[in-house]
Amino acid sequence: MSPLPGEKALPNALPHTTATQVPLRRLQRSMDARHLIMIALGGVIGSGLFLSSGYTISQAGPLGAIIAYLIGALVVYLVMACLGELATAYPVSGAFHIYAARSIGPATGFTTAWLYWLCWVVALGSEFTAAGILMQRWFPGVPVWVWCLVFAAVLFSINAISARVFGETEFWFSLIKVVAIVALIVLGGAAIFGFTPLSSTHPGAVLFSNFATPHGLFPGGVGGVLMTSLAVFYAFSGSELIGVAAGETKDPGKNIPRALKSTVLRLLVLFVGSITVIAAILPYDKASVTSSPFVDVFAYAGVPLAPDIMNFVIITALLSAGNSGLFSCARMLFSLAEEGHAPRSFTRLTRRGIPIVALSVSMALGLVSLLSSVIAAETVYLALVSVAGFAVVAVWMSIVASQFFHRRAFLRRGGDLSTLPYRTPFFPVLPIVAFVLLLVSVIAIAFDPNQVAALYFGIPFVGACYLFFWWRYGRRGAKAPAVVSEEAPVEVGEDPAAEEPIAGHRR
Repeated sequence: MSPLPGEKALPNALPHTTATQVPLRRLQRSMDARHLIMIALGGVIGSGLFLSSGYTISQAGPLGAIIAYLIGALVVYLVMACLGELATAYPVSGAFHIYAARSIGPATGFTTAWLYWLCWVVALGSEFTAAGILMQRWFPGVPVWVWCLVFAAVLFSINAISARVFGETEFWFSLIKVVAIVALIVLGGAAIFGFTPLSSTHPGAVLFSNFATPHGLFPGGVGGVLMTSLAVFYAFSGSELIGVAAGETKDPGKNIPRALKSTVLRLLVLFVGSITVIAAILPYDKASVTSSPFVDVFAYAGVPLAPDIMNFVIITALLSAGNSGLFSCARMLFSLAEEGHAPRSFTRLTRRGIPIVALSVSMALGLVSLLSSVIAAETVYLALVSVAGFAVVAVWMSIVASQFFHRRAFLRRGGDLSTLPYRTPFFPVLPIVAFVLLLVSVIAIAFDPNQVAALYFGIPFVGACYLFFWWRYGRRGAKAPAVVSEEAPVEVGEDPAAEEPIAGHRR
């Protein structure tokens, strides 16, 4: 792989640039737009869609579930529209906290990073456990913990080789899931109209008769749709991983906006399409009692070996999500260390630009999370899971708020919008609407007994992060950030402004 511009002069650190303003060291820009799209899809499409979509339909009703997913897709679009401008202005690894630190304040950036890191560390343990349980369908004599260690070793190896290998692996992992969803939409969609060439029974056309439930179009009422929308927000989490990978993306000014637009469109088609097919074929009061509505739809359409096929697809989905999560964890720790807010050892890189210490620590603590789910499920693990659930919406709120303050500061300094590779449309209405919707979803959690623990543990965790930051680093952080130029990313090179600390700079 050819070196990045400027790499020969600084063998272990790239200089500050007008695009980044943070040292990139030797993280390799080796991923294309297709890698970013599949990384985002890999983080989003997990066991929730394959296993829990029936529960969503049972709570909100067929039409209510579709509306809930449309609302979720709208919120994802709003967040991604804000992310696009930030990710091209700050194309750095682990970028969420960089956005918040530069646009809002270093304490907010610090808190955002640890929230998101904890979110994926907890997810690692649950993904390994679920995949191990599913493997027992084929290997009942092998303990679950053995599979957990095997999967952990495989994902660690994939992430430790290079960003390119990670991107390629995630591309194929995600492709398997996408193919399964497209197959469900095509075969299930044909079955709705009575076309089932693979079936031996050839059931008649059901059309959309299941939408008219005995309790009306919205059996759970408007409240059921709103509560389901909250769960759907979490189902769409992972789409923001494009921002985490920004620092290792070729030509970020072109590839990041392209990946964001494609991701939102594909998520809309895949999620809403699959939910529509499932809701049309399965009676809403029976959708939640199945192990996987995908298995039932494939069996209805006459697909042979449907349970085994979906078992393989779900295991792939779990490993794909874990793969993306481990990548995210390592980049967050690396980025925090670069800012001086985590041990400097986390900046240690391999020859291929992998933050190996940050990667190792993230994997180790992911396994600790898994262990806590066994020995302290009602205490430690409950708190971890609650904070992780809260983190998703909190991070999205920080992205939206960062874009608002970023654009406002840019215009105040006389910046030219035409120099931005990507501009969030309908400013300032779009970020304001997005923030309000996300805030309403957080408030609504208090009225859902199944999710209220997220507030009990999430809010104190955020407060503790702020207090620790101010106690340990003061209000300005470990080091003053360089003057940020929100101009379009330029070629990497020396930037004299990067050497000048900000005296009393405020956003």
